[in-house]
Amino acid sequence: MTQSSMDRRSFLAAMGGTAGALSFGLPRVAFAQSQTARISEAIHLGLYMPLYTAINKGFFEEQGLGSKLSTAGGIAKPVPALLSGSADFAVTGTGMSINATAEGAQMVNVAKIAGQISVFVVTRPGMTFSGPEDFEGKTIATLQFPSNTYTTPAYAMQQAGLDPETDATFLQLPFGAQLQAVADGRADLATVFEWDASIGATQFDLEVKFALGEALGPAVFSSTFVTKELTEEQPELVQGYCNAIAAAEKLLHEDEQVFVEVATKEFPTVDPAVIEAARPRFFGDVPIVPRNPTISEQEWNTLVAHEAGVGTLRADLPYSQMVDNSFAEKAAQEFGLS
Repeated sequence: MTQSSMDRRSFLAAMGGTAGALSFGLPRVAFAQSQTARISEAIHLGLYMPLYTAINKGFFEEQGLGSKLSTAGGIAKPVPALLSGSADFAVTGTGMSINATAEGAQMVNVAKIAGQISVFVVTRPGMTFSGPEDFEGKTIATLQFPSNTYTTPAYAMQQAGLDPETDATFLQLPFGAQLQAVADGRADLATVFEWDASIGATQFDLEVKFALGEALGPAVFSSTFVTKELTEEQPELVQGYCNAIAAAEKLLHEDEQVFVEVATKEFPTVDPAVIEAARPRFFGDVPIVPRNPTISEQEWNTLVAHEAGVGTLRADLPYSQMVDNSFAEKAAQEFGLS
């Protein structure tokens, strides 16, 4: 058994233990009746810019809601927050809603937060990289599995007819170490999120060569999901949340400087030059910042194919079960978003 196969097995086993214990072994805490949107984000990421914009620009207050944001500290950790009743909304990788539901916790996705599997290929100057076939024979610096910095290049290689376990070497590193590994020659290239892509370009003299997410197409990479119970018991809370996200996504596309303003406030340790360098990558042909919060079946299928292809899903659950667009569609109509 390869190390990556063991990693996948361990990841899924851990997900099962977490969701299963919380679904069946602990009492369900009743939802708070106060009109505060209690949000659990996986980690503090630039990908979640619509959420931060909604908070910073007062869009929750405009909907008659307070907002309380907490950072869970990992991609799967917002699920326990929802199931214990300490949060109402989870903002994290969409696949986490599938894994939790497969274990018996009825989750539904209600808003799109990131519309692209936003992983970028960064190399030293002069290296050619024009597509996934160029991963062949390379050492790739990534974060630890199941980070998308690992799974997305692996999936792209599969799509290009390569075997990620034999045709490339994955150098799995802790946070903050990928760019240095490319700069000092331990890796040929790195696959990274923002802000790392722009840090590489502005501080390490590296080049951002390829957007894997644009090649894969629109996808509901990060979403907001809730328990089905919340949509039935507090639909006005869910609607107000989706309205706030829609207002934020509209504003971000109308004025990209809002992205810079909010990002500078939310990430004060990130050099403003890095944020400015990153801005165009959030608003490309396949934008990371969605144009509206609705989730299309195509976006769902792209994400599911990706996650299933790299072994991070416990089940293949259908769009019709896992997505409730009714709130996002009303929000999009309210704010004139197509």
